[in-house]
Amino acid sequence: MDLNEIWENWADAGNFSGVFSVSAEQGIIFEKCCGFRNRYENLPNISTTAFGIASGTKMFTGLAVCKLIGEKKLSLKDRLWDVLPYDLGKIDKRVTVFHLLTHTSGIGDYIDEEVENSMEQLQKLYTLYPVYLWERLEYYLPMITPLPPKFGPGTRYGYSNAGFIMLGLVIEAVSGIPYQQFVNDTIIIPCKLEHTGFYRMDQLPENTAYGYVQENDTGHWRTNTFCIPVLGGSDGGLFTCAKDLDRLWRAVFSFEILSEEMTHTFIKPQVNRHGEGNSSEYYGLGVYMTNAGDNSIYYTVGGDFGVEFFSAYFPKAKMAASLLANTDIRASLLLKAMLSSAD
Repeated sequence: MDLNEIWENWADAGNFSGVFSVSAEQGIIFEKCCGFRNRYENLPNISTTAFGIASGTKMFTGLAVCKLIGEKKLSLKDRLWDVLPYDLGKIDKRVTVFHLLTHTSGIGDYIDEEVENSMEQLQKLYTLYPVYLWERLEYYLPMITPLPPKFGPGTRYGYSNAGFIMLGLVIEAVSGIPYQQFVNDTIIIPCKLEHTGFYRMDQLPENTAYGYVQENDTGHWRTNTFCIPVLGGSDGGLFTCAKDLDRLWRAVFSFEILSEEMTHTFIKPQVNRHGEGNSSEYYGLGVYMTNAGDNSIYYTVGGDFGVEFFSAYFPKAKMAASLLANTDIRASLLLKAMLSSAD
């Protein structure tokens, strides 16, 4: 894999703001730190800068749920209605933890990314539910439980933010503590992730990147402070850095977070994202995977207002690659190039 060539051929390399880092067992083998974490104070992005990773958080949620399963406090077959102490409205009573983890639940989504105008829908939702109030996962319930199912549980893959909100509530119900605290206590602290956390948008710590959105009419940049929930939840909103992601991947594959048996269940291809037999793109229990020859490659992705992200692990080469950006760029093109170049 020629990382220099991949970088040079990436269409957005010239206007990238963020960190792109690739590491092997011996340490960093390729890294680009570009742009500013704070544009108006000219504070540059550096290798340890923490960025919001949006839906990349779902991998942490998947690991947290699998930790409870490994401890026999939960099972993949447990039904959502049996675990949660809420009236779940129109959510199908057959939905299980497995359905939620694999995006096959079919529950109505408060932000449906399968439709073209999903971001416009989200902006309208924020007028009804101001972002500064999105602090607890129960706050999401009125946005989700009145919605009719999109399809029957287990009938197909359908990316679901609401499903992962429900998983966060499951974690809280089983553990007895807030979702964010559970992830912090069982993953972030034990793995020594030093620049990772659920930071409030109005209390970002030092060396954390503001996400930036460019106004179409003026070209001015503004932060995404009023564009995303004030506190991240189980479907998105965690902050982390490239070094911590490298550490996380290696902790997963050395069985430091889950047992060896549970790790294999976590990364096992559970559902074909495009229908059986139609592709080599799969989803496990919180992580994407693809096959390149005899390689299995694992990755997580995220995107939101002022956030673009991916992180991938190549087990054969024992290599981790992460891109964390604080503006809107086409991160998927770089990820695709890396996946297709793996051998």
